[in-house]
Amino acid sequence: MGKLGEIRVLALGLIQHGDRLFLSQGYDRCKQETFYRALGGGINFGETSLEALQREFQEEIQAQLTNIHYLGCLENIFVYNGEPGHEIIQLYRCDFADRRFYQVEKIVFAEGERQKTALWVDKNRFQGGQLKLVPQQMFEFLHNE
Repeated sequence: MGKLGEIRVLALGLIQHGDRLFLSQGYDRCKQETFYRALGGGINFGETSLEALQREFQEEIQAQLTNIHYLGCLENIFVYNGEPGHEIIQLYRCDFADRRFYQVEKIVFAEGERQKTALWVDKNRFQGGQLKLVPQQMFEFLHNE
């Protein structure tokens, strides 16, 4: 999370394999709600969004990306753990260079002090409303295989 009144600029990677999406799982304590989002993170000053995307995947789960295509820009205004947030997302479609990532069930990794989980989730669970994908505009970029 950024400081109050700060707009965060992120690069996120949408990885889709058949009907599955590779996503990070989060939890909002105030809403007592689990949610899912694409992996990635903040863009550093002097770094392109593409460089940030590749760096974040390398830092978080030691993954190289391939077939990277820019999808578009999303704006997300939200409340997380009772605090207002605002982010601009540079969204990319990409694949894992190492095919073994398609076989893993989940990966636990550290993001700062927090421990996070990334896992494969069936996209139909979001469309049926069972699970929550954030930001919801990401649905527009999913493709049917």
